[in-house]
Amino acid sequence: MLSAKSLFQEILDHDESFALFCSIAAGGETQGGWENARIAALVPPDQRDLAPKIARHGADEDKHGRIFNALMRKRGLRSVPVPPETDYTMLLERGGIGLAHDRLRADRPLTVQDIVTYLAHSRVTEQRASEQMDLLRRHFADHPDIGRAVRMISDDEDNHLAYCHEELLRFAYAGHGRAIQRTLRACALAEIRIYRDVSLAVMAHMGRILGWPKPKSAVLAAGIQAVYAWERFAGWRRMVSLEMPERRDALGGSPTPAPEFA
Repeated sequence: MLSAKSLFQEILDHDESFALFCSIAAGGETQGGWENARIAALVPPDQRDLAPKIARHGADEDKHGRIFNALMRKRGLRSVPVPPETDYTMLLERGGIGLAHDRLRADRPLTVQDIVTYLAHSRVTEQRASEQMDLLRRHFADHPDIGRAVRMISDDEDNHLAYCHEELLRFAYAGHGRAIQRTLRACALAEIRIYRDVSLAVMAHMGRILGWPKPKSAVLAAGIQAVYAWERFAGWRRMVSLEMPERRDALGGSPTPAPEFA
């Protein structure tokens, strides 16, 4: 029987598929760390209070990248090249979602609208990350090899999502509500399409590595398409709603250091 747990267990148990999974994850997290660090450095003067939180966000993402690399080293594996069609972060940037890397490389302050765009993009992508890590946490929180990493990353992603809600609501109360909703909707609709394409690509690579029969691959691809159809019809709305989180000031303070993996 196909299930999320059985599929990930297959990936976890095979060195080549596990290395690809961790390499994809590490690359995306490291890229996110760089993006947040640049945004923190370029925050406009009237929003400087946000800079430490953005920097904390970036430090967390960078930490996650180190954790995935450590999980590979623990098994004596090395990172592998990430196929371009599986690079979620790069594809979002190429699709015009969030702030362009050329803009982040320029040494001139961002605008308030740029910060709203960054937060809206983060709110959408952190929704996805929080849900994915929650799924892994439900099935692998007690796993002897990856359980501690899963729990830590899941907690961080929940904090990131709470932070996005709180800061976007602050900007909405300051008069940016229409721009926020417009940007959230555009980000969500683009993200679900890119997530579908990346999911299909990742499953194709995993199928090749693990030797999945064609009927199994076809069922998985159909499932991915069905999720996309639901998200395109109604599911995207969960990515654009805003509510004050229970976790207030979720990115206040210092980031939790990455654990050591023997």
